[in-house]
Order: sequence, then C-alpha cells, then structure tokens
Amino acid sequence: MTTHDELLSTPPSISPEAWGLDALISIAELSAYLGVPVATIYDWRVHGHGPAAFRFGKHLRFAISDVRAWIAEQKEPAGQPGTAHRR
Repeated sequence: MTTHDELLSTPPSISPEAWGLDALISIAELSAYLGVPVATIYDWRVHGHGPAAFRFGKHLRFAISDVRAWIAEQKEPAGQPGTAHRR
C-alpha cells in the first residue's frame, strides 16, 4: 500500500505528450545539444536572440518545437554573401 508521504514525494510519471504538451529541455541540455556554453545562451537571451523559453521560478525550459523552429531560422543558404569560408 502506498503511504501519503510517498504520494507527495513521488512526481507523477505522466509524459508531456500525454498532456498534449511539447517536451521541455533545460538550458544545460540545450547547451550540450548546440555545442555552445550555457553563458552564450544567456547572452543570446539578453540580446533578444536564441529560442523562446519558459521561466519557472529561476529555471528556464525550452520547448523542443521552439528549438527546432529557431534552428531552422538559423540556416544560411549556400553561396550567399557573407557565408564564404574565411582563412
């Protein structure tokens, strides 16, 4: 039998998708995925760049769909001015 304390200390194991929500990742997970320092992501946010985020208290979370959309916006077409490889 489950005790009252166990119920309070155990987070529900319902996936975001079951709620019809997009999965969220932390700033550390986003940093690791993009291969940039966490400080760079904070800097982007100060300057109005980077993917949209949700703030829960002091924690930032990024929806996977927002990250995908932001990444797609960063794509530069080949052969455009300013994209040539510099030596």
